Amino acid sequence: MRRPKITVVGAGNVGGTAAQRLAEGNCYDVVLVDIVEGVPQGKALDLAQAGPVLGYDSQVVGANDYAETAGSAVVIITSGVPRKPGMSRDELLAINARIVQGVVREVAARSPDAVLIMVTNPLDVMVHVAQKVSGFPKGRVLGMAGVLDSARLRAFIAAELQVSVADVHAMVLGGHGDSMVPVLRYTTVAGRPLGEWLPKERLDALIRRTRDGGAEIVNLLKTGSAYYAPSASVVEMVEAILKDQKRILPCATRCDGEYGLKDVVVGVPVKLGSGGAEQIIEYDLTKEERTALMQSAQAVKELCATVERMLER
Repeated sequence: MRRPKITVVGAGNVGGTAAQRLAEGNCYDVVLVDIVEGVPQGKALDLAQAGPVLGYDSQVVGANDYAETAGSAVVIITSGVPRKPGMSRDELLAINARIVQGVVREVAARSPDAVLIMVTNPLDVMVHVAQKVSGFPKGRVLGMAGVLDSARLRAFIAAELQVSVADVHAMVLGGHGDSMVPVLRYTTVAGRPLGEWLPKERLDALIRRTRDGGAEIVNLLKTGSAYYAPSASVVEMVEAILKDQKRILPCATRCDGEYGLKDVVVGVPVKLGSGGAEQIIEYDLTKEERTALMQSAQAVKELCATVERMLER
């Protein structure tokens, strides 16, 4: 039986680690693409040679062009300029938008039925760019953000309470990072709402740390940004799609009336299956949560308008 092909564009830390996780799953063949000659080929060869040790037969190919990507079921786009210490996500806007524009044109032409998963920042805006360029239905253009933000919050809660992360469930909506909207009434530990476990000041501290989660890692690493958790998060999305798991995960996608939002990409709970984002799940939000989500969406709209003017020049 032919394995689904997954293309990972960008062979840096996030892309390379995502390719590794996918290869080790032994369910997919992987194409790793990067503009730097030798890097994707070298990493692909290294991953192939790990197969006999770890017991996987996944085919991993490295390339500097897009010919090998034809017929991909999923394309993960990580390419772009990484955040540096002191750099906001918004400062990445112009250069990464042009990179994503070029990449999406290439992969969409060769894999017209693929699901695109964006990882490049500023994430919500890059999903907007990818959908405009590809012309794909909104359910087949997603962004990996909410899964990562929710994972960070779950990790901090588990450490605070000294419980297993398996017993912590969280849902984070809105934009990635600074404008995220944690839905605390649906954040539970062993089924109990988080507010029954922690006082408000500790909850607020954990939320602040989650919002600053990426920047904290950037400041510690000095010369890079997070990649273990982002790669794990995007692979969780891939698995949900290609295995038709119907998982409900927070992802960046375009809303067309859901949550009172129209024609804007923002992080919301979606049902992930073989069709990509098959359904947006609407939670009952408090007035404060809805206001925060609206503000997050408005910030994305303003950035999208900015980037469209940039790309028209």
